[in-house]
Amino acid sequence: MHRLLIAVALFASLCSTAIAGPREEALQVVEKWSKAFTESDVDGMVKLYAPDALFFGTSSKALLTKPDEIRKYFERALSTGRVDRKLDSSVMVLSDTVVVVTGLEIVTGVRGEKPFSGTGRVTFVVAKRGSDWQVAHFHRSRLPN
Repeated sequence: MHRLLIAVALFASLCSTAIAGPREEALQVVEKWSKAFTESDVDGMVKLYAPDALFFGTSSKALLTKPDEIRKYFERALSTGRVDRKLDSSVMVLSDTVVVVTGLEIVTGVRGEKPFSGTGRVTFVVAKRGSDWQVAHFHRSRLPN
């Protein structure tokens, strides 16, 4: 009986792994990113980026290409404390190893004592590197009036 339970557990594990494809894997990375963002977890965000990621943040004046540049960006951007984020996105699977997640997002929070809200366009290119999915490209810009 014990062996049967182990076999069923292994089979269930293999089935759940087999169901997750590139789309689901990439969306898990974006969900982790969102959680780290709303918790102002700079370390959690930076570790999701590939070492050679390309990065254009909302207030970036230049393309960031190094992990320490991305870290500094988020240290500044998230220094105001906790924020909330809602993303309405679309997903395009380009291959078994590259997925684009793009959409419109609303970020809200409090800066100083004043509430703020910003709507923007965001794009993630999530790529599988070895066995890990990482953000290979990120771009966010304000929504024009």
